[in-house]
Amino acid sequence: MVSHKEFETAGKAPGLQIWRIENMDLKPVPKNLYGNFYTGDAYLLLYTTTAPSYYIHMWMGNECSQDESGAAAIFATQLDDFLGGGPVQFREVQNNESLTFLGYFKSGIKYKQGGVASGFHHVLTNDVDVKRLLHIKGRRAIRATEVEMSWSSFNKGDCFIVDLGKEIYQWCGSDCNRFERLKASQLAIDIRDNERNGRAKLIMVEDGAEPDALTKVLGPKSSITPATPDNEEVETSNKKKAALYMISDASGSMKTSVVAQTSPFKQEMLSLDECYILDNGVDKNVFVWKGPNANTSERKAAMKAAEQFIKEKNYSSKTQIQVLPAGGETTLFKQFFSNWKDKDQTTGPTKAYTIGKIAHVEQIPFDASSLHNNKAMAAQHNMVDDGSGKVQIWRVEGGDRVPVDPSTYGQFFGGDCYLILYSYKQGSREQHIIYTWQGLKSTQDELAASAFLTVQLDDSMGGAPVQVRVTQGQEPPHLMSLFKGKPMIIHSGGTSRKDGQTKTGSMRLFHIRQSSSRATRAVEVEPSASNLNTNDVFVLKSPDCVFVWKGAGASEEEMVAAKYVVSVLGRQSTDVVEGKEPAGFWSALGGKKEYQTSPTLQKMVKPPRLFGCSNKTGRLVVEEVPGDFTQSDLATDDVMLLDTWDQIFLWIGKEANEVEKRESPKIAKDYVDSDPSGRHGLPITTIKQGAEPPTFTGWFQAWDPNMWDTDPLERIRARF
Repeated sequence: MVSHKEFETAGKAPGLQIWRIENMDLKPVPKNLYGNFYTGDAYLLLYTTTAPSYYIHMWMGNECSQDESGAAAIFATQLDDFLGGGPVQFREVQNNESLTFLGYFKSGIKYKQGGVASGFHHVLTNDVDVKRLLHIKGRRAIRATEVEMSWSSFNKGDCFIVDLGKEIYQWCGSDCNRFERLKASQLAIDIRDNERNGRAKLIMVEDGAEPDALTKVLGPKSSITPATPDNEEVETSNKKKAALYMISDASGSMKTSVVAQTSPFKQEMLSLDECYILDNGVDKNVFVWKGPNANTSERKAAMKAAEQFIKEKNYSSKTQIQVLPAGGETTLFKQFFSNWKDKDQTTGPTKAYTIGKIAHVEQIPFDASSLHNNKAMAAQHNMVDDGSGKVQIWRVEGGDRVPVDPSTYGQFFGGDCYLILYSYKQGSREQHIIYTWQGLKSTQDELAASAFLTVQLDDSMGGAPVQVRVTQGQEPPHLMSLFKGKPMIIHSGGTSRKDGQTKTGSMRLFHIRQSSSRATRAVEVEPSASNLNTNDVFVLKSPDCVFVWKGAGASEEEMVAAKYVVSVLGRQSTDVVEGKEPAGFWSALGGKKEYQTSPTLQKMVKPPRLFGCSNKTGRLVVEEVPGDFTQSDLATDDVMLLDTWDQIFLWIGKEANEVEKRESPKIAKDYVDSDPSGRHGLPITTIKQGAEPPTFTGWFQAWDPNMWDTDPLERIRARF
């Protein structure tokens, strides 16, 4: 193993370490210059989490030499080896960095011209003889690029920072919007506080009101070019297709063989003895997955294999590469698998990878009594309260809403659409949620009417309710808990109208499962043995008898729920234990078949992801917020999409424009429908700025309900 004196401190403490390649050697960058990158150089970064797990990034500037990028690659491989082959490795290219990388520099990345070769060094000087012009771009990931010090570099749509050492001017184009000004101000403050140790003055300048100091360095002001629309293609749909290849003999003459032509893939396709390439080149991403038992030379050559693969495929040189050890997969990689399950993290602290998001989301067991004061629990289990508030239900009929008989509350028919209004107290305020439940066999007219009636009901209540659209079979735990301890029963078809029940099949099978928050539901499924599951309880009704089948991993609460379903079906039942079924049971199901027998792996809480939907560039684009997001990442002039894996929130900022408001529900739907892992039909909850329920706020650390009482721009100006 090759060691380097710089490796002695590497990964010893959580946090970020950055080195620059200087004369083919590693030279540490001073901490308060982190975030500055010379475009003529290559860098090596190591991020260590508390677990610990490690992320190694090599970053290449657009003007960096072949030798320097080669040296960075060698050091990255040596550092990976030094840390036991467990780190995730990334290859980063200027202007096209991964979200993981951008997340380390929340206030922005600064690209400086020049590099080691031209004598530029990362030094902290108190001589403040600086003259540079930075062009600020971006709403989520902020990039400041050094451009020529001249009026011709300016445009009306962006913010620029004129950095003169003792004075730092933030110039705002006349078409530049509030959120972009806010982000540029954060970057200006960052330069003052870190690079100048707080010794510079910040001055805000509006287009057209330039002070003499600026015309002195830039010359007389010439006409400023209009805002330029961003021509960077940003896709609205969640990422496209990928292909999966197995690598053989990576250390010699690498060959790849196709495992699967298009995603989504199955986790079983990855053998622990091999290395694989997941090719998402259309989106400029290539991943290498290293099986733990693959031979050492192959594991070490993983990054080289990916670079060779990119050349063979003629992909852009800006393609991002991620090299992943088993157990250290990033969210971006896992989203291409339909059945990805993370192993229960019981392998001791050294092996517990914290994945993607730096702070691993801890699973919080459900306890209804502490719902009100534990927002993180409310969010994870998707419960605003324990369901003991007031419930009213209507069925959509002929374009109108008709009240449902309260004695049948909790039964839903696939041929209907329903509106459920739930009212509860939060502190002294009354809060409301409208669930719009849409049956899979309801008509187009009913679906349209249900959406329209929801808006009508919302308007009649002053627009304050939270709206949740639910597709049959995808009910959130809170909705399941509204029926006073009884399970929610979902009939696959038919309707609850008087005498409107379609003739139900003679053979019916109900699947009973309890959610993590202990609410149960019974869902009618196709009566076939392949639908059984060892973790749950099933009720099988045939013309002459009813069976209650109990899987080995089923809970007592699920058995109680099954008995209630039997009483609704109005029959006596026979209990059947998994493994001791009478022949009559199998014949009623049309014969014995393979079914799910593996006890489910503990469901991991997947790290939530936050996206902004904005048409500020002239077209509606969706981009992910990098790093650990906070409440201040919610742009008040945009619509934000929060994906918590089993549901989607749309948050509408007060200053979002009509196009964003109108198109974002469609974006949310497209986002789910094009999900590479094959998720679909998730509940989509729409909430408005200022009326956020705890199921939403709990995903943010230290949520401040008064944050928007004062103008965020004014607040940041106060720090100037």
